[in-house]
Amino acid sequence: MTMTTDRIYFRYLTPEDAPALLDLMQRNRAYFEPFTITRPESFYTLEEQTARIGMWTEDRAADKSYNFGIFFKENDVLIGEMSLFHAAREPAHKCMMGYCLDHAYQGKGIMSHAACLALEFAFAEAGFHRVEAGVMPHNIGSIRVLEKAGFQREGLARKNVKINGVWQDHIMFAILEEDERPRP
Repeated sequence: MTMTTDRIYFRYLTPEDAPALLDLMQRNRAYFEPFTITRPESFYTLEEQTARIGMWTEDRAADKSYNFGIFFKENDVLIGEMSLFHAAREPAHKCMMGYCLDHAYQGKGIMSHAACLALEFAFAEAGFHRVEAGVMPHNIGSIRVLEKAGFQREGLARKNVKINGVWQDHIMFAILEEDERPRP
């Protein structure tokens, strides 16, 4: 399964993509750390990245989550991840969206395009009714991504996620299948 825009495409990752995923994580380690859960040193190994891809494949088969690699069309380099996770079916039909993008590719509208692709998949392919996302209040770039993709701000989840050992507030956003949104 591949989805595409004029600048990027995304697809499910395979075990053959593990070295590229490891490279992405190592290259951006310092940049990603303020926004993610604490990761053990073993996270930054080929074995762990291969295991992550295997887990994603199993979770997709079980309708628990859908994880994609984001690739830059110009050079076919893996530049990010897009995840639709915590899938809930009857009666909610919703999931959470999460993503990361190589620091070198930020500020170019790429993640906004990827979010639109993910929403197209979430609503047209996976059959979700609602997609939610949480963002720390100081992560202005990520807030802009969600707003540009059509998400609406719904409120503040206090001390919602433990990031690097500290409980962090998250601004909660959501978009419904019937909401207006830009198309990829």
